[in-house]
Amino acid sequence: MNARNDLPVSTGNDAERMLEALCNPRCYPHPVARVTLLETHISWVILTGSYAYKIKKPVNLGFLDFTTLAARRHYCDEELRLNRRLAPDLYLETVAITGSPQQPVIGGSGPGIEYAVKMREFPQSALLDSALARGEVSVATIQALAHRIAAFHAALTPAALTADAAAAAALAPALDNLRKMLPLLDAPADIAALNAVRDWTQREHQARSLPFGKRGPAGRVRECHGDLHLGNIALLDGAAKPFDCIEFNPALRWMDVISEAAFLLMDLEAHGRRDLAYVFLNSYLEASGDYAGVAVLPFYLVYRAVVRAKIGLIRAAQHGTAGQRDQRALHAWPHYLALARSYAGSRRGAVIITHGPSGSGKTTFTQALPAALGAVRIRSDIERKRLYGLDAAARTESQPGAGIYTPDATARTYALLARHARSIAGAGYPVIIDATFLKHAQRAAFRALAQELGVPFMIANFTAPPEVLRARVAARAAQGGDASEAELAVLEAQIATHEALTADERGLAVATDVRGDPAAGAHTLCDALTQRLKR
Repeated sequence: MNARNDLPVSTGNDAERMLEALCNPRCYPHPVARVTLLETHISWVILTGSYAYKIKKPVNLGFLDFTTLAARRHYCDEELRLNRRLAPDLYLETVAITGSPQQPVIGGSGPGIEYAVKMREFPQSALLDSALARGEVSVATIQALAHRIAAFHAALTPAALTADAAAAAALAPALDNLRKMLPLLDAPADIAALNAVRDWTQREHQARSLPFGKRGPAGRVRECHGDLHLGNIALLDGAAKPFDCIEFNPALRWMDVISEAAFLLMDLEAHGRRDLAYVFLNSYLEASGDYAGVAVLPFYLVYRAVVRAKIGLIRAAQHGTAGQRDQRALHAWPHYLALARSYAGSRRGAVIITHGPSGSGKTTFTQALPAALGAVRIRSDIERKRLYGLDAAARTESQPGAGIYTPDATARTYALLARHARSIAGAGYPVIIDATFLKHAQRAAFRALAQELGVPFMIANFTAPPEVLRARVAARAAQGGDASEAELAVLEAQIATHEALTADERGLAVATDVRGDPAAGAHTLCDALTQRLKR
């Protein structure tokens, strides 16, 4: 948003007159020390200190139409309803602006001449993009946000879509977005770049028609937020809180949930925080279990980057000639277009499995790998429980070889891990499978998968003396709170039945002795895997 504390002289336009008048504190039914006017491409937002009032511009941009008073009131009510799903404490009510354009009153008696969404005001410095620039956004904040978005998606009612309808619903908005952006470009190089993105979009959609088609029948198309970028999330009371969802066009918020996750992933990368982007992605996938969505993730990353580029162009164009345009918007949109091009480039996945018994450090040492490698990690402990409808932290008290740890349950778990790995590596992302892989047959199956996909295969091999393993497992069991239920009896069974790496497998392995400093060990492991990925 852009502040306008020096409004232009009235041109006779009723909206302009009203905005000028609303800068007078006497227009409000509560104490106001100072009024600040902010502007987006579709709204004016008036800050009064305690409350913010959002007024919709009387514009028709094709994808929205606010040209009638009735429409603006309706969409104020929709904005209130939809945003209360994620930010009920921010969105207070729809209020009428009464009086006249020259003497407006917030509330008051008489017919409404305009309508506004009344919100709890927060400082612009609280926006997540601003907090990120100041270095105030932690890994824990992003992890919590990812879990909140996953829970939000899970609570939404799925759309009833056939495979054909789901596939068509994915392509239509992407192509429409590209068509509407094209007339906004002047430079031949920019036009060529956009055309290249359009051609890739069509090819990618055709190549992945099967996974696109599966998304609707699987219940992954839902009424989402729709505009989940950093500028629409506020860091308040220690938590990242999404607001300002899309209210004006149902087609733009009924979407694949992975498209919504892609928006925030893309924007974190656009702001130079690839590390946090992959923290978000992995936390979201771990919470939602939607690893199948990674197959279509690159498509949505491109789409979302183009959306931000288009909005930047629209915002810049609203400020008239080139010399008068908003400079921030002018500088932002080429960055997003370039990011879209990069997402549309070639990618090469990889299959990286771990090897080692409980307590050997697999989860601890691989925690930093997704952010470092641009990878997705899957934890067998979590996916095994998900198979049985259990939360990650649930305790089943299953004994070795019983409950959810029978040979059949283990086979089902590894089969699920393989399906997820296929989606992820097939989409061009390294996948890290955090499991014990104590049996040769388990390792061979994933090696064969990598060969089938034509991607590198590596083993992160974790070793430690038995006494170290026993101490770690005992300490973890006593502490609780981890997805792993392994206790000493489980560890002893693993040690007794473990099938060591063959000479051939050792040639594919990166050895990690976990007795040293975890941070140093993780760094060494990451460097070794990175070098192998470059081969």
